[in-house]
Amino acid sequence: MNYSVVVEVTLRVGIADPEGATIERALPALGFNGVRSVRAGKMFRFDIEAESSDEALTSAQSLAERLLSNPVIEDATARLVEGR
Repeated sequence: MNYSVVVEVTLRVGIADPEGATIERALPALGFNGVRSVRAGKMFRFDIEAESSDEALTSAQSLAERLLSNPVIEDATARLVEGR
């Protein structure tokens, strides 16, 4: 069976996020006041074939940790989603 997966990769707490800081500084000039604590990250979306949703999620999480992120400085979270 095919399962759709979304993986979110973000910098770990305590790791400097210059991209997020740059975005946060630019927001008031664009009229977005009151936005704080901006953090940038990456999102990956793919389909995975597995026997069950648990197996799909386990495989996706392993893939996220081993290939899509740097586990020293990033956290990766996989979740199943409905279709594309």
